Order: sequence, then structure tokens, then C-alpha cells
Amino acid sequence: MSRKNLETRNRIVQASWRMLEGGDANAIRMGDIAKEAGISRQALYLHFPARADLLDATARYLDEYYEIDKRLAASRAAETGIERLDAFIEAWGNYIPKIYGMAKAFLAMKDSDEAARIAWTSRMEALRHGCRAAIRALNRDGTLSPDHSPGQAADILWTILSVRNWEQLRHDCGWSQKRYLSVTKNAARRILVNEKGAGE
Repeated sequence: MSRKNLETRNRIVQASWRMLEGGDANAIRMGDIAKEAGISRQALYLHFPARADLLDATARYLDEYYEIDKRLAASRAAETGIERLDAFIEAWGNYIPKIYGMAKAFLAMKDSDEAARIAWTSRMEALRHGCRAAIRALNRDGTLSPDHSPGQAADILWTILSVRNWEQLRHDCGWSQKRYLSVTKNAARRILVNEKGAGE
């Protein structure tokens, strides 16, 4: 991709991000995003033939902007399954506030907007992939609770780490970010870790 095309693509994605976070997500059309980006509607479609492509690219842009790979480095380098579990929860839990505006827009749109549903599902599958990796590390060490299969354990962790749970505890219940992380880590350990295996 040429530098000019890359710059235009980034301008479109940044415009999409601003509009999704700043207004009524359900009312935003491709033409609105083109206008915000300062290009024609036809030019926008050259870069993103479908709305789902643009929404997915916008979500992925946030991962790059907020350096998600760097945030996950400690989890990926952890020597034990328990360390990986804690580091993954820390990384994702501290990432949610960064992407909350976008996540809130996708959550509001996904039930009535197929493109938003596809984009949101894609990003949540990336989270689920990280959950599976943490659970595999526990299973490898013999510290995964025998109460759950690895697949069930990954489902549980994925649910614990949902944006909705973070939103409810931080916004509705008024918890601090520090308390959210501490309680979430402790809850995940109690449910997913074989304490006998961890103590051996």
C-alpha cells in the first residue's frame, strides 16, 4: 500500500473512531464517516468495500494505537500458568478503559447492526484466544481446577473479563480500577485454579 493510501486509510479509521465514540453509533452512516474524514464516499468504499470491514479495521486500529502486544508481553512471557493468568487479567483489565468508548458503541449497535456484530465478535474472539492461552498454561502446569474442562475454563474466564462486567463494577457500583483488578484476579483464581496443585 502506498504511503498516500495508508494515510487516507488511517484518516478514515480515525474519523470512524471519533464518530463512534462521540455520537449516536446507530445513526452513523458510511457517508457521515467519509465527510468526517474529508473524502468522498466513493473514495471511502475503495478502502473499505463493506461497513463491516471499516468497523473491524477501526477496532484493530485501537489495538495498534494502544499497543496491545506490548501490554500482553508479561502474560506471554510468564513462566507459570498462575503468573500468566494474573498477567493476562491485569493486561486486559487495564486495556478496557482505553477502548471502553468504542466497546460501548459496538455493544449498542451489535443487536441491530450486522456489520457491528461481526466486528465485535471478531475482537471478542481475540480476547477468547488469550483466555484459552492462559488456561492452557494452567493445564500444562497441573494447576487447572478439575471442576472444569479446559474449554469450560476458557469460557468462564472469557465471561469474567467481559466489558459489561467491568462496566457494571466500575461505573454502576463505583469500584476503583485497583479494586476491580484485585477482585477479578482473586475470583478467577478461586474458580479456575487447583489450589492443591498450585501448592505442590
